[in-house]
Amino acid sequence: MTPVSESSIGGVVANVVVCHPDDDVAVACEPIPTGQRVVVGARTVIAGQDVPAGHKLALVALSAGEPVTKYGAPIGVTTKAIAAGDWVHSHNMATALTGEIDYGSVRERAIPAPKGSEPLGDWMGYRRADARVATRNEVWILPTVGCVGPLAEELARGARERHAGRCDGVFAFAHPHGCSQLGDDLAGTRAVLAGLADNPNAGGVLLLGLGCESNQLDALIAAVPERSRAKLSVLRAQEAGDEYARGEALLDDLVDSIAGARREQVPASALVVGLKCGGSDAWSGLTANPLLGRLSDRLADCGDRAILTEIPEIFGAEGDLLARVSDQEVFDAATDVLNRFKRYFLSHGEPVSENPSPGNIAGGITTLEEKSLGAVQKGGRSALSDVIGYGAQVRRPGLTLLEAPGNDAVSATALAAAGATAILFTTGRGTPLGFPVPTIKVASNSALAEAKQRWIDFDAGAALEAEREAMDASFTQCVLAIAGGTSTAAERTGNRAIAIWKRGVTL
Repeated sequence: MTPVSESSIGGVVANVVVCHPDDDVAVACEPIPTGQRVVVGARTVIAGQDVPAGHKLALVALSAGEPVTKYGAPIGVTTKAIAAGDWVHSHNMATALTGEIDYGSVRERAIPAPKGSEPLGDWMGYRRADARVATRNEVWILPTVGCVGPLAEELARGARERHAGRCDGVFAFAHPHGCSQLGDDLAGTRAVLAGLADNPNAGGVLLLGLGCESNQLDALIAAVPERSRAKLSVLRAQEAGDEYARGEALLDDLVDSIAGARREQVPASALVVGLKCGGSDAWSGLTANPLLGRLSDRLADCGDRAILTEIPEIFGAEGDLLARVSDQEVFDAATDVLNRFKRYFLSHGEPVSENPSPGNIAGGITTLEEKSLGAVQKGGRSALSDVIGYGAQVRRPGLTLLEAPGNDAVSATALAAAGATAILFTTGRGTPLGFPVPTIKVASNSALAEAKQRWIDFDAGAALEAEREAMDASFTQCVLAIAGGTSTAAERTGNRAIAIWKRGVTL
């Protein structure tokens, strides 16, 4: 990426960023007024309209129906002729995405993934009996059904007060599902709850059922991996004489069972990170997401696990990701999940390109291709080592692709259920929401970081100008400190929740 500037009309400085030498557009770092002269290398253009900060300025003239290039790849097509210097956005550009793709040609041009930089350092974690390592030592209450969600939250509040300081906390994760569900829809709810119960950050788990729901406790227990069943306690509210007193007793026992756990020094390879972006803006793909990508490469080099999800936010950027797959089985699984997700949209009468959101568009992202090309940078340049379904647990070191939608709460919950013990979450517009595991919010711009200090953990806004090694080192230090016990902004404000992907009919 190349930042350039030129002083011109009225002393105004037009700062722009060019992401790739082949790009047709530059990104305005500040508002560019009509008539402003902008110099990019040997090329000079005059702004034909006001260009908002974060939005695109055409560097070359383009005919109607011509591809527009950013990040060195097509981000859509023009809907009318565009002159050099024009503002490029939804009024003159549209997506070129349609439906399923034959990815065979991508497989034929597979390229090796480069190695990352020097490895990460050690951190302080909780080593579990099954050899996995947790970033937190907590008790979780997981309701089988929405009917007992408020009871779960009440029990958690009381237990936190009774046992303050004995563990890292007692938390309930309520949801509205678990009853009136059928088939694969019910199986998805059960799989995600089972995966959460398996997460090493939950040193003890109370599975709280009602009794008459579709998501029966016995079936849920059977879905929990065997390595985690010993940490489970079970309460059926309809069968307990005093469900609150019984719940208190079970939680007291669970806290007693984990209160003696102590942190110890562990290698970087013990960390499992989920990669997520939400409320993205034009800077997400220029600052915060590449920062995560470089960390992902370093994690892969040391044998760590990183999980990339948000399948619809890969549409339009599949080529780069798939070209790094050397294993045919993994390639086939990745292309299958991509096309299957497209069929999911089409079967409901929706286009595959419905994204980006209104907030994304206001921030300068015009098409899903543009959003995806920025979003996939979270996964770095490492080879894709595995593909897993919704509700499944991570199996291999390296970068794993997880089937889940782009919705923040749904996909972040799926990351925790897959085994992530921390989530790296980039945002340009901001959000207060956190999830079951420590959620490290990375601002793509400094204005957000300054305005929302109760939301943000790390400011990547200076990444375009700062020395890369220093920025990477600072971010790594932040991540390892939080993994080792420093609270995230979302943990300090109590913003922790889950959401389950509801796909089927409701009875």
